[in-house]
Amino acid sequence: MNTAETNPTELQQGAPPAVSLSTRPPSPWLAFGLSAAAAALGVVLYAGIHQRAQAESRLGTVTERAAVATVSVVQPKSGASAQEIVLPGTTQPFNDAPIFARTNGYLKRWCVDIGSHVEQGQLLAEIDTPELDQQLDQARADLKTATANEQLAAITATRWQNLLKTNSVSTQETDQAVSDLSAKQAIVDSMAANVRRLEQLQSFEKVYAPFSGVITARNTDIGDLINAGSSGTPRELFHMAAVSKLRVYVAVPEVDSRAAQNGARAILTLDEFPGETFQGTIVRNSDSIDLASRTLNVEVDVDNPGDRVKTGAYAFVHLKIPVPAKTVGQSVVIPANTLLFRSEGLRVGVVRGDHAELVPITIGRDYGSTVEVVAGLKPADRVIVNPSDSITTGTPVRVSVGGMEGSK
Repeated sequence: MNTAETNPTELQQGAPPAVSLSTRPPSPWLAFGLSAAAAALGVVLYAGIHQRAQAESRLGTVTERAAVATVSVVQPKSGASAQEIVLPGTTQPFNDAPIFARTNGYLKRWCVDIGSHVEQGQLLAEIDTPELDQQLDQARADLKTATANEQLAAITATRWQNLLKTNSVSTQETDQAVSDLSAKQAIVDSMAANVRRLEQLQSFEKVYAPFSGVITARNTDIGDLINAGSSGTPRELFHMAAVSKLRVYVAVPEVDSRAAQNGARAILTLDEFPGETFQGTIVRNSDSIDLASRTLNVEVDVDNPGDRVKTGAYAFVHLKIPVPAKTVGQSVVIPANTLLFRSEGLRVGVVRGDHAELVPITIGRDYGSTVEVVAGLKPADRVIVNPSDSITTGTPVRVSVGGMEGSK
């Protein structure tokens, strides 16, 4: 129903006509509310747009910073006047000998066991040789018989020579008597030599230490049959080694053969003695490169007071390599993880200002974890550690906080 229409009944009763709502003037409070809402909406829109602009600006800044690689750097170390190589070696006794018997028989007793320290000439064992004793008695008896025959031949020869002076006997008979004396003397000499031989064999009944050392093996026991090798394969009775001084043989690579100078010092380290070193001396070398391994065989002698180092131990031999005078002060040493292998050659990344620069270098010696650089770097350069394969000259870089590793 339209409220603007006039009821006829109301006109007749004299009531005032109704006024339409659409024709009323707007309220001032409504206008103020609309203005406030519009203002608030504008503020909200402005704040949102401003925050978005700030976020985009920060994102751009972060993106630009992220595009700059963060690197760690190290400063090269100056090359030393003498370089060191470490080579493996095995300790060996200065003297090492198996002890065999020189006569047949049965082991009567043994006097030392494994681990025994013995002096030169000390008794090790005794052998019972009944057959040899009988042979010696027989040889002595034969010698007595030969000596008696010699004495009789000497008397006969003297007698015949006296009779020849009076022409009582012929010259032929005298010569025969003199020759018989010479034969009897030769028999006596032979018998005496046989007696001495058997006496020498009998002296081998007692086995003595040929040098001072330690018994490393005992391969016999009381009652064992001892075979000197005349009728079979001899068996080793003892094995002994001189350990007061040790030999260490080292295979020195041909490129490092300058370190093998006779009389030069060498230092030994062993895993069983951490933090301890043993002084040695290079006493000799083969003076010839092995064609198969391209190495030089070098002997290092090491004093072993107290027999602390065991024979057969695995040792590391530290040798000093003299550096040519022309390279002293020019070479530097850098870690191996700074190298870049490129098609144009070996490179390292160096930080120059805020950018990286790939510098060509020349390698001298390779020490495994480090390498010697003889050209291309200076001690003051900042070399990038673990450089990315994508790094090129001019790449922006930033050195990380605490990224200097020159002291390591």
